Amino acid sequence: MVSDLIRRRIEANENASLAPYACRSSESRGRRYPSDEHPYRTAYQRDRDKIIYTPAFRRLQYKTQVFVNFEGDHYRTRLTHTIEGSQIARTIARALAVNEDLVEAIALAHDLGHAPFGHASEDALDALMKQPAVMARLEGTGDPGGFEHNLQSLRIVDLLEGHNPNHPGLNLTWEVREGICKHRFAPAHIELAEFQETPQTSLEAQIADIADEIAYNCHDVDDGLRAGLVTIEELEENQLWRDALAQVRRVSADPQEQRYRAVKTLVDRLVTDVVMATLENIEKAGVKSADDVRHCPQPLISYSPEITPQAESLKAFLYRHVYYHYQVVRMKEKARRLISDLFNAYLEQPDQLPTHVQRRLATVPEPRAICDYVAGMTDRYAVDEHRKLFEIDVRLLP
Repeated sequence: MVSDLIRRRIEANENASLAPYACRSSESRGRRYPSDEHPYRTAYQRDRDKIIYTPAFRRLQYKTQVFVNFEGDHYRTRLTHTIEGSQIARTIARALAVNEDLVEAIALAHDLGHAPFGHASEDALDALMKQPAVMARLEGTGDPGGFEHNLQSLRIVDLLEGHNPNHPGLNLTWEVREGICKHRFAPAHIELAEFQETPQTSLEAQIADIADEIAYNCHDVDDGLRAGLVTIEELEENQLWRDALAQVRRVSADPQEQRYRAVKTLVDRLVTDVVMATLENIEKAGVKSADDVRHCPQPLISYSPEITPQAESLKAFLYRHVYYHYQVVRMKEKARRLISDLFNAYLEQPDQLPTHVQRRLATVPEPRAICDYVAGMTDRYAVDEHRKLFEIDVRLLP
């Protein structure tokens, strides 16, 4: 077909323009199930589009990043964090001449597995899925129990999303799935064996990982300042922030403008450092192919030795002053109780589950089906479900 020539032209442009160590869509290891490729989109472009159109992606709009979304309209949600992380990842990918479409697909999918209310719910679900009563029900099923959001992201694209009658899931390419599953070495999870052949992931996967870190470090600073949990002066204990603030104070005296410009400057400093440090790492390692990248003893995408301790210091500051601020901790504890209530109520009486979840119980261990359902909830849906289960209400219908 003439339209097939369009994809082949795009793939030829990739082969000509990308660095030798980049992943090329024409050289993908392929999909788990046979599939005809699109006539004018590459394999990685198609994967990116599949991810964007999932309900799981749309639900990120109403899932907490740090501050619950009904605290204010301008705080980051999982969706806005994902978009910002994707933008940073694409910038780094283009600067390094690697596959921007692959990086974008990984970045857009990396947080699909997050439960409502952020990491507090992840911890709660992990504990719930390891409690003795649950482990007894999972015995003999091959399910090792527990919950981790990267593994859940892979589970979503491999099993829970998609509507193709010929196979489960979205049937994404191997390279996108590899990038989604950052924490590949989990012996209890046999489904990760295919990603454990080499010490490292692709450069594109490494970029998505560090872009995620840059996004949440910088933007959680911004949200922490907006919420009044930290002040500009307190942040000045960090060298990166002091340098950014000194730069913007030369052009503006307005505190609000300084905050905006300083966060922007901070992002630019970290991204620039990653690009320069990575180019140096690549040259030293002498990699000539994507396979060489995967066999390196250490990741090639990194900060410089100068910036690494400063970035770690910024992350430590956020833990002390934002993530463990008493107001944030209060919300986390509420979330733990709410998630535990929901999970245990469904486990005790599965007939309370919606019909579409009950249908899955025929093929999926009961605790895992409940975990999938709870993890997929948005913040507001979880609150509403808790109300329906635990508040006295004479209404029978929604």
